Amino acid sequence: MDAMTTVALLGTGIMGAGMGHNILAAGLDLRVWNRTAAKARPLADAGATLCTDPADAVRDADVVVTMLGDAGDVAAVLERAADGLAAGQVWLQTTTVGVEPFEQLRAVADRHGLVLLDAPVLGTRAPAEAGQLTVFVAGDPAARARVEPVLDAVGRATVWGAEDCTRAQASRLKLVANSWVLAVTAATGESVALAQGLGVDPQAFLDAVAGGPLDLPYL
Repeated sequence: MDAMTTVALLGTGIMGAGMGHNILAAGLDLRVWNRTAAKARPLADAGATLCTDPADAVRDADVVVTMLGDAGDVAAVLERAADGLAAGQVWLQTTTVGVEPFEQLRAVADRHGLVLLDAPVLGTRAPAEAGQLTVFVAGDPAARARVEPVLDAVGRATVWGAEDCTRAQASRLKLVANSWVLAVTAATGESVALAQGLGVDPQAFLDAVAGGPLDLPYL
């Protein structure tokens, strides 16, 4: 895959916009589509091709990237793009959809002959904008070389898993990681609330653990 590789990005919201800017910065050819076209305009201003129809975005693209709301949204947009899809295209599905809903997307890929990679990302807007996402990927290893430039552009690390995405192994791992994030967030909130309840300045707690084994960026 070289600098003229064409990437179709479907979804340029909170996460997709940052990913798109980093794909452009990596020198890849980028086409973008979003339900609300105005949200994709900054990417067009930065050099991407803005498409009003998802079928135009994916036509002859080497890699199709989806970053949308949920599995229903992803399936609906891919069906709208059907006229532009071609058998053998790599579909890098980065939306977090969960395990059971992933089956709906596998059916879409099978119907259109797409090489589906289950590739949810870990991170929020800031990591997306900085190209510091962690991407969990499961799927055909033969597609790895075709998507690595995209993965390198959007993430700080790629965690490759199962060689097929039949059981949505990457999505399963993403749920485990989300569970950890929720646990850390809840524990932080409880500790700050306890400090306040005991009349302790929460900053004193943060200072006490700063730089030690109990410290971490989320805290």
